[in-house]
Amino acid sequence: MYSTDRGIEELDERRGEEQVSLAWLAGRMREFVDLNPEFEVAVDRLSTWLARLDDDDE
Repeated sequence: MYSTDRGIEELDERRGEEQVSLAWLAGRMREFVDLNPEFEVAVDRLSTWLARLDDDDE
């Protein structure tokens, strides 16, 4: 496991059974960026990637 996977693994283990809306997730991501503005670019890239998952390959 890569060291960057630790948070993902913890999220899956602790909250993997929960169901949340994308609106809830977007709100938590906004809150995180407000508290940690240095991560704004990474969160924006992740958000864009998630939003476009179903787009046809160009």
